Amino acid sequence: MVLWDEHTGEVASFSTHFSFIIKAKNISKKGCGMAFFLASYPSSLPTVSSAYYNLGLTNLRDGAVATGDSRFVAVEFDTLSEANVSDPNRTLDHIGIDVNSLISVNTSDLPSFSLNGTMNATIQYDNISSIMAVTLLLGDGRNLNYSLSSKVDLKNALPAEVSVGFSASTAGSIELHQLLSWHFNSSLERKTAPVVAPPVQSQPSSGTSSSGVIAGAAAGASLFLVALFGISALLVRRRRNKKKQEAEGKDMDSEGEVVMEMELGTGPKRFPYRQLVNATRNFAAEEKLGQGGFGAVYRGHLRELGLSVAIKRFSKDSSMQGRKEYASEINVISRLRHRNLVQLLGWCDNHDELLLVYELMPNRSLDIHLHGKGTFLTWAMRMKIVLDLGSSLLYLHEEWDQCVVHRDIKPSNVMLDESFGAKLGDFGLARFIDHAVGLKTMTVVSGTPGYVDPQCLITGRASSESDIYSFGVVLLEVACGTKPMSTLDKKRGVFRLAEWVWDLYGQGGVLEAVDQRLDGHYDKAEAERVMVVGLWCAHPDPTARPSIRTAMATLHSKDAKQLPLLPSKMPVPTYAPPMAPWDGQSSSSSSAGMSTSSVTRSSTTSGFTGPQPVVMPRA
Repeated sequence: MVLWDEHTGEVASFSTHFSFIIKAKNISKKGCGMAFFLASYPSSLPTVSSAYYNLGLTNLRDGAVATGDSRFVAVEFDTLSEANVSDPNRTLDHIGIDVNSLISVNTSDLPSFSLNGTMNATIQYDNISSIMAVTLLLGDGRNLNYSLSSKVDLKNALPAEVSVGFSASTAGSIELHQLLSWHFNSSLERKTAPVVAPPVQSQPSSGTSSSGVIAGAAAGASLFLVALFGISALLVRRRRNKKKQEAEGKDMDSEGEVVMEMELGTGPKRFPYRQLVNATRNFAAEEKLGQGGFGAVYRGHLRELGLSVAIKRFSKDSSMQGRKEYASEINVISRLRHRNLVQLLGWCDNHDELLLVYELMPNRSLDIHLHGKGTFLTWAMRMKIVLDLGSSLLYLHEEWDQCVVHRDIKPSNVMLDESFGAKLGDFGLARFIDHAVGLKTMTVVSGTPGYVDPQCLITGRASSESDIYSFGVVLLEVACGTKPMSTLDKKRGVFRLAEWVWDLYGQGGVLEAVDQRLDGHYDKAEAERVMVVGLWCAHPDPTARPSIRTAMATLHSKDAKQLPLLPSKMPVPTYAPPMAPWDGQSSSSSSAGMSTSSVTRSSTTSGFTGPQPVVMPRA
């Protein structure tokens, strides 16, 4: 793979997930284990290498540093502790990150003989922070989830082109190393070299070569005319459609531009309707994954590609809001590329239906595991989900050309892959905002009660701060295992999660809010950090909230002094009436590669736009 671009200096971000087995026939005589590596291309087994602790990565001993073509970066799943390379000596089994040396830059102990049997590992590298993060699930992952991370400068550690793969060492014992499955994705694609035509002789030596040149020129001109005609036809059709919609008083919302990009092959591909019908077995009821207000989501399998997908199905007879969400979704998500965003693979515009094809997320949505009959989420799994979601928001708010405001961040729109990595989906309400502007006034307010920034209900303005509010609510929900709002009874009224956690924070007992199902098996410092950052993001005063970059830096920090100092009592915003219009939109979850929207009704609305809020301290 191309690890970094020699011309631009850009370094790849990558993520990989693999299932594997390490099994010793006799646990009293174990091998050394197994490693995932990046090394100089082409790679080869080092000559004269010791079989006892080098995992087949190098022929250097005792922690010597590799140079030149012998360089490597690896994540080791080590089953043998060796003092020569400073392995942790408390247990035999450990994981480590190696950079050009068998002395790991960071290690994490595992219980001895735990690296035995089936395991799942996820390794992610972020080219912005230069952090390499490892997550290892042993068995079913229940209370057996380990993580490790370290800053690694891959550009200085390795050449531009590298081999990616696995190596292992048996150390003279009978030990099985077996790779069951492997997925790998990189943000940096290989650039193909331009095809250079051979020089044409100015005075051809024969009539044959002359006629060949003429024939080639004629063929090239014909292809050019065909391409020009095709592009012209698309432009004419788009112009006619635009005039037709303008005559009918409809807003295209730049859908036409995106559709044209797709048809020209620069965006996600167009699928034939019949192919999607066959993939879902004619949209069979047993393939249905979720239902929303404007359509349903189905599981499908594209046999031609050997790929499982999730297909969101809109009816053209649905409301104008459903059409707008379809247009918004292809307008936004088709332009974005990030490892923590659900990937749009393609689309289909049939006579009666509109369909979007997404990657299938095997573990469905986060809310199923928090509040339904899903997999129990350990603290390590929850922490990974929180950081993945924050990474997606950082990309949307600050790292793309424009600020993308999602406007519907909630657990049912946070999808989980095979290793419970989180990806944000459902961009039906998303909007582009120029970085210099910072906010955008909506004609109507949309979102889900409990997650919508109260300021949006008053001012009708969407901004990155309103997404930060929703992110904060989700942080609290993940840590506490409790929905943001619920009805108690007539006397006690409505339970609000943020208020309850803030009261405990003011009393110095914020950890009392941690999900009791964890039964004390969680990192107390991390749990406090997640909840305090959650309260900070959900602060009633939008100007007091952190940016997503600041919030993520705090979540990654191990320094308790970097936690914000919040008021002991939750500030109460007071708004001068009247309030902004509300369209009654909230989203219910579907549980595939994305979610669809449904309609609910709010009774606390008015038809006017009010001033900015004034935040008062709680009495």
